[in-house]
Amino acid sequence: MTQPALTETEVEFYRSEGYYLHKKPLFGASRMAELTAIFEEQLAQKGAKLSDELDTPHFRDERLLSFLLSDEVLDLVEPIIGPHIGLWSSHFICKDPYVGRATPWHEDSAYWNGRLSAFDKIVTVWLALDRSNRENGCMRVIPGTHRGGFSEYEEADAGRNLFATQIKGGADERKAVYFELEPGECSLHDSRIIHGAEPNTSPHRRCGYTMRYFSTEARVYPERNPGFKIWLARGRDIAGNPFVNV
Repeated sequence: MTQPALTETEVEFYRSEGYYLHKKPLFGASRMAELTAIFEEQLAQKGAKLSDELDTPHFRDERLLSFLLSDEVLDLVEPIIGPHIGLWSSHFICKDPYVGRATPWHEDSAYWNGRLSAFDKIVTVWLALDRSNRENGCMRVIPGTHRGGFSEYEEADAGRNLFATQIKGGADERKAVYFELEPGECSLHDSRIIHGAEPNTSPHRRCGYTMRYFSTEARVYPERNPGFKIWLARGRDIAGNPFVNV
C-alpha cells in the first residue's frame, strides 16, 4: 500500500479553509527542468501578449499533458474531489520583474459562471516555477471564503490588473494568507475561494503553472465553451462531458 499524497488531516484542513500548501517537490528535478523549458519556449513565442496571458498552453503544446495527467498531480487532486477527475484548464501566470500586474481579489468560479453545472469540486494546483513570495507578488487567499457563494463584481483597471473586474469593495486583507513557495512546491485552492496577488515590484520574476481539475459529477456545457477542450484525467465520466479523449 502506498501512502496517500494527502493525509486525512490535510484534506480536512483544505475543506475547512479552502486551500492547502504542499511544501514538497511535486515533480523530480529532471521533470521540473522539462516543464520550465516548455514554459520558456511559450514565453519566447508569446509575441505581443503579456507574460501573464499564457492561458491554456496545453491546447498549443500537448507535451504539457504528460504533466497535467500525471499521477504526481492527480494523486494530490483525488483526495480533494474524488476519483472521477476531468482536466478543466491550465495557465502559465508569469509576473515579470518590476512590471508584473496585480491579480485583483476574485473567485475563479465567478469567471466560469454558466460554463459548468457545479463549482464545489474544482481544485487548482498552483505549481511554482520560480520562488514565489510576498516580495514578488505571491498569491494570497482569504481562508474560508469558499463557502460564501458568488461575490458582487465591479470594473478594475485592466492595465494594472490581470483581470478587468474585481470583487466590489475588495477583501479584508488583514485575514490574507500568503502562499510563499519554493520552486517545485505547490498550493491547492478551491475555485470559490477569494484570492488575488499584489503586483511584482521586485527584481525577481514570479512564474507559476496552474493546473485545474473538476469532478466529472459536474457537467461542462459545450454550447457555453466553444472551442474549449477538456480531458478525462482519471476514473469515469459521470455527467456525460464532451471530453476529447473519450
